[in-house]
Amino acid sequence: MVATGAPEDAYTAEPFVPARGGLPALRRAAAECRGCPLHRDATQTVFGAGDADARVMLVGEQPGDQEDRQGKPFVGPAGKLLDRALGDAGIDPAEAYVTNAVKHFKFTQAEPRKRRIHKAPSLREMTACGPWLAAELAVVEPELIVVLGATAGKALLGSSFRVTQVRGTVLEEEIHGRPERLVPTVHPSSVLRSDDREAAYRGLVSDLRVAADALS
Repeated sequence: MVATGAPEDAYTAEPFVPARGGLPALRRAAAECRGCPLHRDATQTVFGAGDADARVMLVGEQPGDQEDRQGKPFVGPAGKLLDRALGDAGIDPAEAYVTNAVKHFKFTQAEPRKRRIHKAPSLREMTACGPWLAAELAVVEPELIVVLGATAGKALLGSSFRVTQVRGTVLEEEIHGRPERLVPTVHPSSVLRSDDREAAYRGLVSDLRVAADALS
């Protein structure tokens, strides 16, 4: 085995994941994760949140600026839009579990006190964070995973994933050793960036209705 100078050089969260204790233990342990270099610049780990017995788990890319500051997933503008879209699709947001493929905010910043600009995590960073997502899936055991965007899709389904090709369909795949059903859709932040926001929002709701139907 190649010697590493620091835990983050190994690019795996595996040594930090507790063997037992459920979501509370996972959340406490994740706060101390040094499994990749992203922890150095982020304010804090942003672990998943929601119903531990949720039938549906929503997986996004990574925390954004507001999530990094507050320590909770999907509390920024994209999260508010997602809650509205879930409600419109017939899924109660309070009965879902939401998390991200990567638990630390990756960003660029021209200089201190300037706005922090989201930067997509690399495949290596997503892979490093995979043990946390695997542990969440093992504890929650959702009936359905809603994949929010291309990065989450690549983290769960591999680098060949293309959200435009499979959005709004029910997939059956083995994820972290477990058979899972998944419905991919766009990330709600892409709706906010869209030139035709209303049409993009309708598309998101339509995909989420497929998820609602799969749960019924």
